[in-house]
Amino acid sequence: MEVTASQVKDLRERTGAGMMDCKKALAETNGDIEKAIDWLREKGIAKSAKKESRIAAEGLANIYVKGNKAVILEVNSETDFVSKNKEFTDMIDIIGNTILESNANTLEEALELPSTDGTIKDLIIAKTAKIGEKLALRRIKVVEKSDDENFGTYLHMGGRIAVLTVIKGANEEVAKDVAMQSAAMHPDYVFIEDVPEDVIAKERAVQKELAMGEGKPADIAEKIVEGRIKKYFKEICLVEQSFIKDSDISVNDYIKKNNGEMVSMVRYEVGEGIEKRNENFAEEVMNQVKGN
Repeated sequence: MEVTASQVKDLRERTGAGMMDCKKALAETNGDIEKAIDWLREKGIAKSAKKESRIAAEGLANIYVKGNKAVILEVNSETDFVSKNKEFTDMIDIIGNTILESNANTLEEALELPSTDGTIKDLIIAKTAKIGEKLALRRIKVVEKSDDENFGTYLHMGGRIAVLTVIKGANEEVAKDVAMQSAAMHPDYVFIEDVPEDVIAKERAVQKELAMGEGKPADIAEKIVEGRIKKYFKEICLVEQSFIKDSDISVNDYIKKNNGEMVSMVRYEVGEGIEKRNENFAEEVMNQVKGN
């Protein structure tokens, strides 16, 4: 019998399995939804739906470049063991290169791109079932540059941190040095102008409280605060930081020295901002054995 789109949609919603797997299951069971669910369970595919509530805070970040276009992405798994799995790394390469060759600019658009298993979303679901852990494409950023600009790419700790920079004028080596700087020094912003006013106001209030607590007169405290704010910018803004290869100059000085101009930077650190669940290791292993 012919499998309808509504049947596939229903089965996907009930099992979490990929579109192609759902179509195959329905074809194998003559469109019987309940039998198709059993078919998917027997194949181990429906197990992926059970993993949706799990926390995936490990994984890898990577960068893909072609000409004047680059894609930086983060794909998560539940454990760092999976990040060494070839099945996982191959999946990341498929995702990265597919996005690179497409017109997608958002995570939502990327998940709907065609892949070897229907869509990117279907591919991730299929790999979740096969690998046995929750997998997720967490975030992407598509960056384009002009011919007089260069990309700087750097992966730290095998992909725990990925940094993509764009520098105008200077060569790729300079752009990579700035990417390494970002990986090592973890700036929150690129330029002072990027720092939100509320963040500055909060820091200024903290520093004023500290200065007043030190017994400084109000007028002196204000000057101290301004000095400390400048120091604060040197910590959180990439171009204001001391250059790691020459602490006598700033990153901005280094770029200008090489006839360059900072354009942009994207830094992904795997799992940042995700609340990780603490589990007993023995319990985690038993959960894996039991297939939970």
